[in-house]
Amino acid sequence: MRENCGCENEECSCGNRDCKEEEFLAINHPAPRFIAEAYHEGQIKKVSLKDYRGKWVIVFFYPADFTFVCPTELGEMAERYEKFRNLGCEVLSISTDTVFVHKAWHDTSDTIKKVKFPMVADPNHEISWKYGVLIPEEGVTFRGSFLIDPDGILKAYEVHNNDIGRSADELLRKLEAAIFTRENGGEVCPANWKPGQKTLHPGLDLVGKI
Repeated sequence: MRENCGCENEECSCGNRDCKEEEFLAINHPAPRFIAEAYHEGQIKKVSLKDYRGKWVIVFFYPADFTFVCPTELGEMAERYEKFRNLGCEVLSISTDTVFVHKAWHDTSDTIKKVKFPMVADPNHEISWKYGVLIPEEGVTFRGSFLIDPDGILKAYEVHNNDIGRSADELLRKLEAAIFTRENGGEVCPANWKPGQKTLHPGLDLVGKI
């Protein structure tokens, strides 16, 4: 049992925002953990970030179901889902809607019918608050994208205002770059790097020559 909050669950999802066991959002630190319901493969399931340890994970927040820009983003991610999975990455979409709203959207929208990844529900705003994307006065989130490595460490994130849609291809490129640098210690990826292109090995010999 955790002494600070009394939680018996090691994920410490007590919901107490003052809990000392809460993680903080920072690059190269553990990504904030969560347990939540998700609509996935026609069922309501419990998902935990810990379940995906050993895999790369992209957690992406969007404002709401049955909206305008959001289905274009989920549709793009759905079309590239197998590419993410082939790279050992799971995708989790999150909004503040309930799992029942997720199901209704999945049942009625031709675009959302293509979604095969878990659609996580955050109606109590706990996950959104942990990841710093909640708009409290609206009860929805900004468009936040978070890349987490197989050790559960946050490697990249980006947050957009809600009138700016994201690029699934750019998320895929970031994942490919993160995988490369993890597997090739000492090498770094320059701007717009894609697999097969040259990388850099930082050192004094490069100073002033790029």
